[in-house]
Amino acid sequence: MNSRRAFTLIELLVAVATIGILAALLLPAVGMVKSRAQRTACLGNLGQINLGTRMYCDDYEGRTPVIRLASGNLYQHGLSAFFSYRRLIKSYVGVKGEPSPQDKIFACPSDTFCYDVTTPSMSVTYVNQGAHTVTNTHYSSYAFNGGISNIFGVYTNSIGIGNQKLTTIRDPVKTVMNAEVSALFPYSWHEPGNAASFGAVLFNNGAVLFDDAKNMVSFVDGHIGYIRIFWNPSPVQPGVWALALQYNPPPGYDYKWSGD
Repeated sequence: MNSRRAFTLIELLVAVATIGILAALLLPAVGMVKSRAQRTACLGNLGQINLGTRMYCDDYEGRTPVIRLASGNLYQHGLSAFFSYRRLIKSYVGVKGEPSPQDKIFACPSDTFCYDVTTPSMSVTYVNQGAHTVTNTHYSSYAFNGGISNIFGVYTNSIGIGNQKLTTIRDPVKTVMNAEVSALFPYSWHEPGNAASFGAVLFNNGAVLFDDAKNMVSFVDGHIGYIRIFWNPSPVQPGVWALALQYNPPPGYDYKWSGD
């Protein structure tokens, strides 16, 4: 006689439970691999953008990008100080035409949300879409450390290296050239974290900024780092908050915004 042995109900339940446990153990590892792959892609983007920025400098007497008005005066106001650079370097990174979300080199794979700064109080609002999909960043996940004389008012002065000769930058190993938009605030696309882990401050409008948020940053000397960004949540005046881009960090951090 031929006999066939089927699985019992208990055996099936044990098999299903075992598969569930294995899947639960593997999912975090898969997530870590995906995160590393996205950071690697982001590093590659920043490397090309940094090189393109340096090539632009070589063609313009060693000076870093800055937008000029029709009058010839430097355009060092507002968000354009950080994002208009991409119009100047696009040919150096193989991009043609007007800025577009389809320009993959300017899109970080982890860039899925951003924050909007509102005038005149410098309030920060959460936006449920990537920085590279919105117009005020010129469709870019990456900013140039341009610095500005004034964003929205006298309390928002910022430091940077816009229109500065590379040869005059004193510490090129630590001075930021290009960085993820998130580093300017700061927050992190790669490790969003939470208030408990990052010492975040939650604004009334739902925005969360973090001290020690980790971001991908390129430097004047050409190297790229995945580093902590300092943020002081103390307001510069009631209702006006200073963002990370407005001051150099204290000792112990691997970057600075100013070229002096």
